Amino acid sequence: MEYVLRTNDLCKSYKSCKAVNGLSMNVPKGAIYGFVGKNGAGKTTLIRLVCGLQEPVSGEYTLYGRKNWDREIVKSRRRIGAVVETPSLYPDLSAEDNLKQQYRILGLPSFDGITEILKTVGLENVGKKKAKHFSLGMRQRLGIAIALAGDPDFLLLDEPVNGLDPQGIVEIRELILKLNRERQITVLISSHILDELAKLATHYGFIDNGRIIKEISAAELEETTKKCVYAEVSDTKALARVLDEMRMEYKILDERTTCIYAKVMVSELVSRLSGEDCEVYSLQEKEESLESFYISLVGGADHA
Repeated sequence: MEYVLRTNDLCKSYKSCKAVNGLSMNVPKGAIYGFVGKNGAGKTTLIRLVCGLQEPVSGEYTLYGRKNWDREIVKSRRRIGAVVETPSLYPDLSAEDNLKQQYRILGLPSFDGITEILKTVGLENVGKKKAKHFSLGMRQRLGIAIALAGDPDFLLLDEPVNGLDPQGIVEIRELILKLNRERQITVLISSHILDELAKLATHYGFIDNGRIIKEISAAELEETTKKCVYAEVSDTKALARVLDEMRMEYKILDERTTCIYAKVMVSELVSRLSGEDCEVYSLQEKEESLESFYISLVGGADHA
């Protein structure tokens, strides 16, 4: 597999705080990589390191085949675009003029492509309206437009839907999918809004306390997060005996609740439990979410 970004035992500290602590991750080419972690887990710091805004204290990363200490790493960084924390905009300039300013900063020879970028992000009809009068969603899309100047093929987005209303979230999601599918841009998205991330990501990296604790593809995650039937009964010991006889996989959650990882024939199960003097209070089919999978990895609802 070809990788756009690989990090190896990367570390970054701020005085006594280890923001990134031995982080190793792998972002495949063409992926939408969901970088999952609570606030303060080290997501933004990693993005800053890759963009060259900060330097690691130890470890290394490889960006398009070049090590971070390689003098040629600047050539790899020219292939990336990023929105770190909040979009860096000129509030008194229009969307078009913001892009022109970015073109000048990058030293691009002409303004060719600006119209196409504005159309791509859905800002082609905003005219001379100043960025300070944009909605939060429009500002976020303009930030992505600025990141697209220079025609990057790797986009790093730090919490791109944070604070957006439902319509704004949908617009950003559709834009990211469009950039990935139509322009083959690899995307790394850091986020703690997991339900939204689950609609986008092809791969995941779960970070906690500055360290990657799990990397998994969306296909592997789907296989791992099984559907189950939550059974609330009067006697889980009796339920366990019946499920063993029926050769069903299960997990007892507490003294009244059991998760059954199989298709349940309700009438048969209730009949067998009746013979064991076990009452059934409820049966409910559920599917493990990305959020519950993450919580199970980091160990505790305080990480959600």
